[in-house]
Amino acid sequence: MKVVILCGGQGSRIKDVSDIIPKPMLPIGDKPMLWHIMKMYAHYGLKDFILCLGYKGWIIKEFFLNYYAKTSDLSLTLGTQNSLIYHSKNEETDWHVTLAETGEEANTGQRVWAIRNYLKDCEHFCFTYGDGVANVDINDLVKAHKRSGLLMTVTGVHPSGRFGEIKMKGNRICGFNEKPNVSAGLINGGFMVISRKAIEKYFGNGKQDLILESEIIPRIVKDGQVGIYKHGGFWQCVDTAREYHQLNQLWAKQKAPWKIW
Repeated sequence: MKVVILCGGQGSRIKDVSDIIPKPMLPIGDKPMLWHIMKMYAHYGLKDFILCLGYKGWIIKEFFLNYYAKTSDLSLTLGTQNSLIYHSKNEETDWHVTLAETGEEANTGQRVWAIRNYLKDCEHFCFTYGDGVANVDINDLVKAHKRSGLLMTVTGVHPSGRFGEIKMKGNRICGFNEKPNVSAGLINGGFMVISRKAIEKYFGNGKQDLILESEIIPRIVKDGQVGIYKHGGFWQCVDTAREYHQLNQLWAKQKAPWKIW
């Protein structure tokens, strides 16, 4: 199963932290947030990634093109060819990473449509955003999606009150309350599983600026094809400098709940 990660947004709400790199590349400890997300999926054996690039996507490409140099101790003799030696053990040698340019100004639904050819052999694929970490049990999430027979399964999490809550009927989503007064329910925490046939039906209607969250998912919900996977553990997106610093503090104290590898 492949893992699609949206990495193309401009992160306008966190420009006070960094205005020179894409948000997924903000470091938590000494590695980009994107790396932490990928490590979580790899822990469950999902190591085939499609990264939907956009804003300053070349920085993400540069990181993976120079992955060993950026993540390892190394020795070299200046002026001597083929003298480079990597000392650190690398556990990511079996990762397969496709870096797809999906448009700097593209909306989220448009980015998924742009990488559809990389998903031809997938009956289902995992999908998430490049700006949030969690300790979601991905194996259990995938099993729940397959058991449901639905086109999409969304991970529901308990966040702060600035998000739109999910309305549920049994184990299916029937709507979203975009501006709740009190957040007591669940919101879409990303970490979704989507069936491949949903792409042609909902993403490919000829409109080039489709927004996944406000246009595509509500249509699938209306058709009764979105299930909910409830996650009561840790989840945190990064939309503010405060949230970003909190994750770094947890990592520095070796108390990062998302570090399951």
